[in-house]
Amino acid sequence: MLLDQSRAIPSLAPQTGRGDYPAATAGHAARVLAMLAIVLSCASCGHPPRPLLAFRTEQQAQAHCPDDTVVWLNFQSGTYYLKGQGPYGHSDPGRYACRDEAEGAGMHGMANP
Repeated sequence: MLLDQSRAIPSLAPQTGRGDYPAATAGHAARVLAMLAIVLSCASCGHPPRPLLAFRTEQQAQAHCPDDTVVWLNFQSGTYYLKGQGPYGHSDPGRYACRDEAEGAGMHGMANP
């Protein structure tokens, strides 16, 4: 389960900025399917996935896990990037998270592109 701490709502919900939620778009549907695939693949390993908290800023993530490495999540591929790797902080959609929590939720690190 992915929780967006900066708005206290699931971060996969499309937002218009006015507080209302329009019908799902193709991009939103793709993100939901990608996250579902991650959850199902982890469920097959015999234990439920741990909640994954995602943040809009690197500082929010670091405050949440001061002793862990902050990573950039790519929901569509189920991967994460370390600071200094090209897509870090730039790919869309994406959020910052703690590395241990990302790995516990089934996300995988990418080699340096």
